[in-house]
Amino acid sequence: MLFDRFDRNYTRRIGRFSVFLILSLCIASCSENKVCKKADVVLVNTTIYTVSESKPKAEALAFLGDTLVFVGSNELSEEYQCGEAKIIDLEGSFVYPGFVDSHAHLKGIGTRENSLNLQGINSLKEMLTAVEIYSNGIEPGEWVVGRGWIEKVWPEKRFPTRYELDRFSSDKPVMLERADGHAVVVNSLALELAGISSESTDPHGGRIEKDKNGQPTGMLIDRATSLVEKLIPERTKQEDKRDLKAGIDRNISLGWTQVQIAGGTFSDIKILEEIREEGNLLQRVYFAVSAGKPAETLLKVGSTLDPTNMLTIRGIKLYADGALGSRGAALIEKYDDQETKGLVIFTKEETMPVLIEALRKGIQIQTHAIGDMGNRLTLDWYEEAFSSVKKEERQIVDPRWRIEHSQIITEEDQARFKDMEIIASMQPSHAIGDLHFAPSRLGMERVGNGYPWRNLIDLGVIIAGGSDAPVEIGDPLIEFYAAVARKDLDGFYSKGWHLEQAVTRKEALKMFTIWPAFAAFQEDIKGTIEVGKLADLTVFSKDIMKVPEEEIIKTQAVMTIVNGQIVFEL
Repeated sequence: MLFDRFDRNYTRRIGRFSVFLILSLCIASCSENKVCKKADVVLVNTTIYTVSESKPKAEALAFLGDTLVFVGSNELSEEYQCGEAKIIDLEGSFVYPGFVDSHAHLKGIGTRENSLNLQGINSLKEMLTAVEIYSNGIEPGEWVVGRGWIEKVWPEKRFPTRYELDRFSSDKPVMLERADGHAVVVNSLALELAGISSESTDPHGGRIEKDKNGQPTGMLIDRATSLVEKLIPERTKQEDKRDLKAGIDRNISLGWTQVQIAGGTFSDIKILEEIREEGNLLQRVYFAVSAGKPAETLLKVGSTLDPTNMLTIRGIKLYADGALGSRGAALIEKYDDQETKGLVIFTKEETMPVLIEALRKGIQIQTHAIGDMGNRLTLDWYEEAFSSVKKEERQIVDPRWRIEHSQIITEEDQARFKDMEIIASMQPSHAIGDLHFAPSRLGMERVGNGYPWRNLIDLGVIIAGGSDAPVEIGDPLIEFYAAVARKDLDGFYSKGWHLEQAVTRKEALKMFTIWPAFAAFQEDIKGTIEVGKLADLTVFSKDIMKVPEEEIIKTQAVMTIVNGQIVFEL
């Protein structure tokens, strides 16, 4: 009996020891053969907003080459923290899908950085001083060209005139472009060189502003600007390349991983191709060529779909009307502060053949339309084109045509955006700038149809968010703030400004990530942070999904990752 009990206890002890030995050997073996999953970079210890409905947040991610291979917890990311992987601890920073500027002018951004920059000037007096200093630094006969002035925040509340410029520039032609790109002010010498006088008539789609005596004031609106612009010495390829590179560098420093260029030439495209070959195309480019000869060429040669998705050319930019600030936006009824309905720039005779051919060849149309008449005409002509070309005759059944700006839209036409599946490409900063003058231009009743983000989203319309830089500053954080606050940068808003049209932060994030991806036919490869998608990421210093509104614009981009490459780091 005693022996039997001893034998049983001994057997149990030996059994337990054997199990322990086996487990120890297994653990040792497993440690020695720990699986190392390959990655180039692992970001850990952060909050990641993925914009994926199935997994909206994560703590870590990893990418190999240009592709995300892991999105999840810090603990599970340890499988990738091995080998030659670079581990980046992002404690205190926050990760978002790469921000996309859905409407900007890349070369113009660089030109602003490299020339007479009049953006941010707070008075007419201050602007004139800046121009005079610049003018005094160049030789007689040379052109004084600047851009970026905007009178809406000036105490003078009016446009400059040629007489004010003449005081210091009688021996130099001057052309200063308003921030919106739809008006210029020139001096008397520039008017003389262009042959503009009291006898001159307005070109189609443009206006020569005149005073009560019938004399030109120096202000040229929309297509009238070309009367002077054509006289400016042609830019060199080197200057264009310099400005495109400067635009790219500025964009990535702000967190933009892609720019969707709203109008350009094939010479610009060739320069961008050179920049890419040199390894300096540090953000993705989605390109729409300008109306006219560039559009004619694209309709002949077709889209260019880069397999790396770094430089895609597949759109045509048209213009329906002008800008609200210069009273060039086409309205159904007259402006409240001037006897005009604005300007319709395109003609149906010129436009319809372009729309029909683009629809057949799978080329996306992007039309600038700001006023309610500009938007209505664009929708009318889009609808006519859709009816004229059967789906079986189209290269792409889902054309994803866009209206750029989409600022003033009647309720009836807002519904048509949804019914016709038109993308609204909108820039929130326009609203927080225009709030200083839009009520006086439109009147309190009509301003209710202005910048209707909430209405369009509730209807199910895709809004691709952008900045329209260099018209605006071009900062993604200002655009995000404007979308969720609908107030200017000082927190001001005017009576009847319809704050209910602001969007949620989740919607604002979509406006600059997945919705621009959709607008560029790229939603399957980018726009959210998911395994298998491209490693395009924007890292900000603050949690813009939670911080108080005023803290959003105090945030900084700390890292920009494009195609799996860290292209900017603070």
